[in-house]
Amino acid sequence: MAPGGSATAAATGTSAGQSYRSALTLLASLFFMWGFITVINNTLLPHLRSVFDLNYTQTTLIESVWFIAYFVASIPSAKLIERIGYQKSLVIGLIVMAVGALGMTLAASLPSYGVTLVMLFVIASGITLLQVAANPYVTVIGPPETGSSRLNLVQAFNSLGTTLAPLFAGYLILGRSVSGTTTDRVLTQAERYADAQSVILPYVLVAIVLVVLAFVIARFPLPAIGQSTQRVSKAERAQLSLWKHRNLVFGVPAIFIYLIAEIGVANLFINFVSQPDIAAITHEQASRYLSLLWGGMMVGRFVGSLVMQKIPAETVLAVFSIGAFFVMLGATFLTGPAAMWSLILVGLFHSIMFPTIFSLGIRGLGPLTEEGSGLLIMAIAGGALVVVQGWLADRYGLQTSFLLTVVCELYILFYAVWGAKPTHALPDPTVSPAE
Repeated sequence: MAPGGSATAAATGTSAGQSYRSALTLLASLFFMWGFITVINNTLLPHLRSVFDLNYTQTTLIESVWFIAYFVASIPSAKLIERIGYQKSLVIGLIVMAVGALGMTLAASLPSYGVTLVMLFVIASGITLLQVAANPYVTVIGPPETGSSRLNLVQAFNSLGTTLAPLFAGYLILGRSVSGTTTDRVLTQAERYADAQSVILPYVLVAIVLVVLAFVIARFPLPAIGQSTQRVSKAERAQLSLWKHRNLVFGVPAIFIYLIAEIGVANLFINFVSQPDIAAITHEQASRYLSLLWGGMMVGRFVGSLVMQKIPAETVLAVFSIGAFFVMLGATFLTGPAAMWSLILVGLFHSIMFPTIFSLGIRGLGPLTEEGSGLLIMAIAGGALVVVQGWLADRYGLQTSFLLTVVCELYILFYAVWGAKPTHALPDPTVSPAE
């Protein structure tokens, strides 16, 4: 090596490290925003249930449309990223979300149940593009052995968004509506129309933030995943198969099933704790407790990020799935505050599940990472099956419907113990600083 070689390498490494840290900081803001927007739905659903006089099946259908977007948009998103790159895809995703947010103001002005469904689909399609791009990017931006730790760290900022969203929406939507501040009352047509208007201001504010963030991302020098990975993918793709990787094959249904559990709990939380035999509080008051559930997810992800630097990710996932299993049994069979706090605690145990399953699912995929990521993000469509829990709630009771969540936790345990073990592992992709 030339005399100045080591110094040059060290300087390059330092520069790369600073570039990666800056990129992770910026990407954390993306995770925050899509978490924030997604959880606005949790307060929006009981609001829309009152405005449009919906039953539980119709209410959860709104969320199903949101997650159907993940199924429809994931593979096109992966193709778009391959064609134009990660950075431009992130910008497009943010713009699409902003258009959908502005469209929600139109839906509120009419008001229209159908337009609401369409605009939520548009917003979710933009988030899908961000998810397909950002999750694998964070996972491969550093050493493979700490990929789960990094993804849990930035997902903690996603949980910060989900923690603040119920407070934001509770104040600006539920707190400014008749349905959100009263209980056991049938609204008049005029009151429903007035309640619908409370959605306009929050979504205008969200659209403005998304446009500003898109501008910042467009001008930021993000490190790029190495072109060598793409060349290998094109040259050897015929000899490689995603289905030889057990961790991906079982990881796709793990994401799908986990989303049924997470979304079912979050979307029915406000209606559940508002019941007379649970906490007997208004929807606005319940939204504050919902922020505790998401706050538990934030804390769990920060802690999980640290723990996974010392303990294998699959071991941590197994422990958390066991915890989730037991607290969901409590939420199903207990009453009063004990049932409410059991449901709140599941946020802590759900915290590390998505980022950990995702990072374990793409482990060892090498040049197949982008395609594997697309399949895992597509599996987020599992959240659409929250309509099944809505049907169970209508037929057997809201509390009994949480038995579906109990069963979901058992599959996550299976994945952690056996399904996550990689087979036919390939070299991981590399990331290089932007020029």
